[in-house]
Amino acid sequence: MIDSLVFRIQQFVIMASRPITQYGAGGGATQQPAATGGEAAQQVVANGAAEAPAGLFGGGGLMMAVIWGAAIIGFWFLLIRPQKKREKKLKEVQSSIKPGDNIVTNGGMFGRVADVGTDCFVVEMGISGRTVKVPILKSDVLGVRDPVLTPPPREAE
Repeated sequence: MIDSLVFRIQQFVIMASRPITQYGAGGGATQQPAATGGEAAQQVVANGAAEAPAGLFGGGGLMMAVIWGAAIIGFWFLLIRPQKKREKKLKEVQSSIKPGDNIVTNGGMFGRVADVGTDCFVVEMGISGRTVKVPILKSDVLGVRDPVLTPPPREAE
C-alpha cells in the first residue's frame, strides 16, 4: 500500500516537471506554452489520470486482491471452520440424546431426560424424589454429563 502511494507521488512529481503537451488530431503530441496558476495543476492532474497504470484496481490492485483473498482464507481457517465443526459436533450430540441420559444445559442446570420431542426435551430436575419436569429446547442442551454431587475434600488445618 505504501509502495503504491510512493509510486503515485513519484508519477505526480515527474508529470509536474514535464512540459504540458496536448494530443492533436493526428495523434502526435504537440507542445504548448505552459499554463499558469490553477490551469497548470488541472492539466497535470488530468494528464496524471490519463497516464494511470491499468490494473485490477489501479496500480497495486492485483497485490491488494491477493492480500484480501489471503486474509479471507485465513479468517475462514482460523475462525469460521472450527466454529462450524463445533456446531456440527454439538448437533450430533443433541440428536443422540435419549431418555434416561443426564444432560447439562447452557445455563448450567443438570437434569435427566424423561422424554424426547421434536424440538425439545422433557427434563426431570431436582434431587431424590423432589423432581420437576421441565421442557427444554434441544438447542439449549450442551451435552451429556453427570453432575458431581460430592463436596470437595477439606484441607487439614
